[in-house]
Amino acid sequence: MNDARGRTSSRLRKAPGVFLVMSLALSAGMRPHPLPGQAPPGTPAIRSQVVESGTNAVLQAVSPVNEEVVWVSGHRGVILRSLDGGLTWAPVPAPAGDTLQFRDVKAFSTEEAVVLSAGTGALSRIYRTDDAGRSWHTSFLMEHPQGFLDCLDFWDGRRGFAYGDAIDGAPYVLLTDDGGRTWWRAPVDGLPAAREGEGGFAASGTCAEAGEGGRGWIATGAGGSARVLGTTDHGSSWSASDLPIATGSMAGAFTIAVYAGQPTMILGGDLGREEEVVANAARPAEGKGWTQTAVPAPMSGAVYGSAASGPEEVVAFGPAGSAYTPDAGRSWQDLPEVEAWAGAFHAGAGKGWAVGTRGRIWVLTRADGAQGR
Repeated sequence: MNDARGRTSSRLRKAPGVFLVMSLALSAGMRPHPLPGQAPPGTPAIRSQVVESGTNAVLQAVSPVNEEVVWVSGHRGVILRSLDGGLTWAPVPAPAGDTLQFRDVKAFSTEEAVVLSAGTGALSRIYRTDDAGRSWHTSFLMEHPQGFLDCLDFWDGRRGFAYGDAIDGAPYVLLTDDGGRTWWRAPVDGLPAAREGEGGFAASGTCAEAGEGGRGWIATGAGGSARVLGTTDHGSSWSASDLPIATGSMAGAFTIAVYAGQPTMILGGDLGREEEVVANAARPAEGKGWTQTAVPAPMSGAVYGSAASGPEEVVAFGPAGSAYTPDAGRSWQDLPEVEAWAGAFHAGAGKGWAVGTRGRIWVLTRADGAQGR
């Protein structure tokens, strides 16, 4: 990781409060607007309810097992679990105490989960528990002194992948076929060359997403790049495609929204131009590639995370506010009072969860009663 890349990521990764202060100040004048949908006039299509989490740490990732069992993770070694759909939360004993920032979590059941901690060098780790945190297995420890893990996802209970900033001119992709108990680096000859300074944004645990039939996607940025890496063979080989999203030293693609195993949108922005409207959202083009969509104008600043609640319905999350589109980014409306870093919906439940600073957790429900169309 060269000096330019280090400066690119340091503010988001090592001092997230800098951006929270700036973003929250920008959001002060935002006004809520009614959302489109099937709900009665004046009723938002997605309703939000803030619930107590028992922590004031920054929360950055959400992983629902079903509509009742949900895991979240964040800074200061915080891992939480809900067994009642997010109404109440209990702490899960975490590995390494309160020293790590768990930027991503993937839960498989009430007892089984994998967590990823982000940080330079040995601070980037992957752990697995099979007993709800009573014990943890260290399954990966970054050995490269400048390595930095960003996010992970799984195709099923065995096969998964993780992504980190480029090392030695190649994207850093890890693979597992035993549920995250062991990991190895994907063959470099099956990866496109990394661009100078290219990496990921460990903002929401959604820069890596798995799909159907061995397909998967990784959102990249920084160093003048905004690309999506794609695989069709469970990570054995990857290709790259440029995105119509803002580029720059602090810009690019941050998050991928997936519904029913297919990507619906990729979003991001420019952390260096918080007061400007920049290209920050794209959807799959007809045939091949990606096409730019309208920006989620109700929001201020970059999009940190996203979640799809339907084939064209996406929520874009940011610490300065969130926005909702019912039509794959052709139009956007404000999602009032949800200032989140990350979120996820459980397919078939019409229900989701979002997390952010000060330990805040929102339960999201569809006002129209749709069950994950």
